[in-house]
Amino acid sequence: MPLVEILKWAASISGVIACLMVSLDSGRRVTGWGFALFVASSICWITGAFLTDDNPLLSQNLVLFFINVFGVYRYLIRKRPPRDDD
Repeated sequence: MPLVEILKWAASISGVIACLMVSLDSGRRVTGWGFALFVASSICWITGAFLTDDNPLLSQNLVLFFINVFGVYRYLIRKRPPRDDD
């Protein structure tokens, strides 16, 4: 199986799993790891699109990559201050 096909299948499968993880809303950790998996999926799509000269897919996943990195930051890295419930 050619490298591009492997990348596309890896991107598709990891994207579906990540979507499920985020949509389950099972807490910050699970959602954060779902975004991390989305980042990996975007990297596979970007690489596959670059190798096949698919510019629309490449540009879409470059944008999604940065959105997903922001999701990883929000759910796994950023520490939220305690809330005052007055």
